[in-house]
Amino acid sequence: MTTRLVVGLDGHASGERALDFAVTQARLIGDCDLVVAYVIEWSPFSFHSAEENAQRHRRREEEISTVMSRVIDPAVNKLEKLGIKATGVVRHGDVADTLNAIAKQQKAAQIIVARSSEGGFSSRIFGSSTFNLVKGADLPVTVVQ
Repeated sequence: MTTRLVVGLDGHASGERALDFAVTQARLIGDCDLVVAYVIEWSPFSFHSAEENAQRHRRREEEISTVMSRVIDPAVNKLEKLGIKATGVVRHGDVADTLNAIAKQQKAAQIIVARSSEGGFSSRIFGSSTFNLVKGADLPVTVVQ
């Protein structure tokens, strides 16, 4: 049975550290594939006109496309060159809740994230997103230095 790990990326060196750790784990496990995930923080609790909602939807699609090309696709390509099966996903939402939901949906055995970052969601790590993920995840979370 294949073991699946979800790796939370942030587009910075900290995400690369989490990815490198996941590669090591995948090699130790053997029959393992990785899901690399990036969550674009977004609150659904703002109210807009129909025109603003259309613009917001367009902006969401542009953000997903940008993250796929700049973060996810290079990570998946790197993993495939290393002989590790990988897929990528980008979602909008609360980082902790969304990573947990992705992991549950993918039937992952573990979530791997970085402790801190030069920016992005994990700049608040162990102040918010990662702490909330560790506290509320439905499966084990490994936090990489």
